[in-house]
Amino acid sequence: MTFSLAPLLQPFTLRGLTMPNRVVMAPMTRYRSPVGVPTPEVASYYARRAASGLGLILSEGVAIPHYAAGDHPDIPRLDGAETLAGWRGVIDAVHEAGGRIVPQLWHQGPMWNVEYAGPGAGRPMRPSGIWGPTDGVISFGAEGREKCLAPLPAMTENDIADVIAAYAKAARNAVALGADGIAIHGAHGYLIDCFLWEYTNQRADRWGGDPARRAAFGAAVVRAIRAEIGEDRPILFRVSQFKMQDYRAKLADTPEVLEALLGPLADAGVDLFDASQRYFDTPIFEGSNLNLAGWAKKLTGKASMTVGGIALDKAKGSARHIDASQESTNNLPLLLERFERGEFDLVAVGRAILNDPGWWLRARAGEPFLQFDPANLERLA
Repeated sequence: MTFSLAPLLQPFTLRGLTMPNRVVMAPMTRYRSPVGVPTPEVASYYARRAASGLGLILSEGVAIPHYAAGDHPDIPRLDGAETLAGWRGVIDAVHEAGGRIVPQLWHQGPMWNVEYAGPGAGRPMRPSGIWGPTDGVISFGAEGREKCLAPLPAMTENDIADVIAAYAKAARNAVALGADGIAIHGAHGYLIDCFLWEYTNQRADRWGGDPARRAAFGAAVVRAIRAEIGEDRPILFRVSQFKMQDYRAKLADTPEVLEALLGPLADAGVDLFDASQRYFDTPIFEGSNLNLAGWAKKLTGKASMTVGGIALDKAKGSARHIDASQESTNNLPLLLERFERGEFDLVAVGRAILNDPGWWLRARAGEPFLQFDPANLERLA
C-alpha cells in the first residue's frame, strides 16, 4: 500500500497554540490517579506519547471541582493542592518531551454513580431530572439502568451556577499550571450533552426549549472558561451523536438542528469541535458523505477534529467495549482521502496510541502497527 502522510505533517495553529502536525492523542480514561491525584506514572504515560512527536496530547477526562463531577476515586481532578501538584508533573513532563497538552474538563452529570458508585454524597446533576430512555442500547448492566430511571429533581439555578463556576475554576487552575488550552467534554450523555440532547433537556426556562436554548448551558460554560483563560489559548469542545444512555441516540436528526446547537457554542468561543463517533468513515446524515467532524466544520466555520477507529478494524459496531479479537489495521489512506478534501483539520487517535506509545513514529516510518493487546486497556504502558 503506497500513500503519503505528508498532508498530516503540516503544522496547524489554534489561537496561540501551534501544533507541528495534525495528529492528536484522543482523551481516554485511565483510572490511575488515586484520590484524583495524577502520579509520576501518569506523567510518564503521557510524556512517552508526546515524545513520539504527536501534534497534541488531549488528556483523559478531568473532574472539575464539583461533588458530582467524577465518581471513581481514581479519576484525576483539578481541585486541590495535591491534585494540582500532580498535574504540574504531567504538564511539565509532556513539555519536556517536546509536546503540548490540553486537559479535558469533565462533569459526568446523569452518569455520576451509574457504572461506579462513588463515595460522594448528593444527587446526580440532571438538566430535567431525566436519566435517559428505558430501552437504550447500553454497555453496562440492566440493574444500573433500572436504578437510574426514577426521575430526580431538575437542576436549580443555583446548581447551574455552581457547575459553571466549577468549570471556570478548573480552567483557571489548568492554565496556571501551564496547560496549552482547554478541552470541554460535551458528549456521550454527560452533563453538557444532556443539556444539548432534547430527550434529557425538557426544561421550560432559559436553559431549555429549542436547540439554541438547549445550547445555552454549554455556551455559558465556554464563556466562563474564555473569561478565565484569556484570548491566547484555544478551547476545544467534544460533541457526539451517541450517548452512554443509548448508543442509538442522535443529538441531531438534521443538519439544521446540529447547526442550531453548535452555533451558540462557536459564538461563545469554541475554536475546534472534537467530533466523537464510533468510526470516522461513517456519514451521519442521509444525502451526504460528511462525518460528524465534517458537518461541524461546514456548519460553524470552526476547525474540527475527527476520531473513531483509526488504525483499528473492529470499529463499526454499536457497543463501546473492545472485542478481544480487535486487530490493528492501516486505514490511513481512507482517512487521508477525507482529510485532503478539507472535511476536518485534525485527526485524533485513541486506542492505537494507548496500545503503542510509538504508534505515530511507526506510522511516519511506514512500519507495521503493533497488534492490539486488550490488556493495555487495563494498564499504563
